[in-house]
Amino acid sequence: MSLLGRALFTAGQASRAVWFGAQYSLAQRLAPPLDGPVPPPGSIPGWPVILKDLRALQQRDWSNVEAGYYPPPADRFAPPGKMLRNAARFLRDVPAVNLRRRLKENSETYSDAYKGKRPRYYLQNFHYQTGGWMTDDSAALYDHQVEVLFTGGADAMRRQALVPIGDWIRANGAEGKRLMDVACGTARFLFDAKRAHPELHIAGVDLSEAYLARARRNLKRWPGSFTPVLAKAEALPFPDDDGADLITCIFLFHELPRKIRREVLAEIARVLRPGGRAVMVDSIRLGDHPPYDRLLDRFPLAFHEPYYAEYIRDDLEGAAAEAGLNHVSTRRAFFARVMSFDKPR
Repeated sequence: MSLLGRALFTAGQASRAVWFGAQYSLAQRLAPPLDGPVPPPGSIPGWPVILKDLRALQQRDWSNVEAGYYPPPADRFAPPGKMLRNAARFLRDVPAVNLRRRLKENSETYSDAYKGKRPRYYLQNFHYQTGGWMTDDSAALYDHQVEVLFTGGADAMRRQALVPIGDWIRANGAEGKRLMDVACGTARFLFDAKRAHPELHIAGVDLSEAYLARARRNLKRWPGSFTPVLAKAEALPFPDDDGADLITCIFLFHELPRKIRREVLAEIARVLRPGGRAVMVDSIRLGDHPPYDRLLDRFPLAFHEPYYAEYIRDDLEGAAAEAGLNHVSTRRAFFARVMSFDKPR
């Protein structure tokens, strides 16, 4: 890749960090004080440490581009009008989020409209976000919220899943293969996967009709290649050994109860084709990067994440092995851990 390409990439990622970081700082200033013990001085890493780690992720992201794992991001320089509209939408929602946080209200979606139609664990306002997972407004705002949370690094963390996927495709080919993203949300990851491997047929499983509708719009440049599936991750509507050659699951497990987490792993192992690969991207756990351990413990205090404290102490690699998957690799990428597993032939 050219020096100009690297310079444009670096400039684009730096501008994202500034843009989303400024919104994060503003939202933090408006947020109510956190309940819970005050951490000892120096136990929480400051912005210089976090931004240095973010730059390391960005450098790895570019190295992956140079290595041919995926093309440069499509939105390095997003249209200013779109950026401003998304920021305005985000900031308009902050007071409602802060009110729920202050009152500890997190179950507005647990209503007669959805009772019995979605799992109870799902009908919550994770992150105290308006509408939970169930509304068009939530689907329109979600990706921007996550980028603010990770100061512009969310897409780059997701893209790290394309490295173990790319390694598998280099050995097995992409023609005629199927990639299924479980809990696909708005299909941000599937968009990057399709750009990297146009031959793949892609499917997305999610429990939100609103998010699947947004996923269809985000993937409209590839008509007919995307199959949306409204289903629970713990009850995938596919036969044994014939769901997909590649299965991804990104930022889902930390929002599942322990029992459901294992059911989802068992379902992934059941429907993955023999010889196929599963890649999970989720939050790092305690011990993955000790300087962040205090931040992980404080995260559920600021956001409604009822299963997070248990998740960061769980052994996903061991649970995946119990489900019948062979561990290939685990690698940290900023605040994410990228885990890959193969299903025996």
